[in-house]
Amino acid sequence: MSRTIMVINPNTTRAMTDTVVAAAGAVATTGTKLVGGTPTEGVPSVESHVEEVWGAVGVLDQVRAGEKSGVDGYVVACFGDTGVAAARELARGPVVGMTEAALFTAALVAPRFTIVTLPRRTREMSERVLRETGLAHRCTVRAIDVPVADIAEGSLHELEAVAAEASLGLQQDAAEAVVLGCAGLADLVAPLEQRLGVPVIEGVSAAVTMVEGLLAQGLAKRRRP
Repeated sequence: MSRTIMVINPNTTRAMTDTVVAAAGAVATTGTKLVGGTPTEGVPSVESHVEEVWGAVGVLDQVRAGEKSGVDGYVVACFGDTGVAAARELARGPVVGMTEAALFTAALVAPRFTIVTLPRRTREMSERVLRETGLAHRCTVRAIDVPVADIAEGSLHELEAVAAEASLGLQQDAAEAVVLGCAGLADLVAPLEQRLGVPVIEGVSAAVTMVEGLLAQGLAKRRRP
């Protein structure tokens, strides 16, 4: 069965969109076409509540475009799930945020886990989704103070910093898995798993597989009549 999934980057940085779509392509199954969605207006990164509002508007604009072009489902690629609730009201098919996808995946593979996000002031966005999913008691949120813009085209240069913070989570918080708290950290999955020896979960990939599963089961959301 063929299907089209739009991976929406709520900020205007096209390089970030290309990075996350490439990461998602590594897990998408045969028959899934991935397209990237980048707002033409908004903010270059989402690192505050004000920027989240602009990002949410960008998400809705991309969903509107996707609905016109026949997109079957959507992944929102921003840690904090910017605009997800509103997008679900607009879309005919499933909408999955990368944060909730990563957290639910982590909960299936580890009794406790840690998020490593960036920059530090975005920790509240992660903690908000943890509260909403009911998983706050199983997770700690850690952060490195690096702007999102610094990893728009890749994050291998931040491997040491992320690995150090993740190691503290394993040692001090009894975590047994690591969740990467930014879509731009996708290229750290393999090197971190090799170094830390625990599952490392990247939310965009997790969300793509969840959207595929929902579509395969015919569980796409339907509007109320």
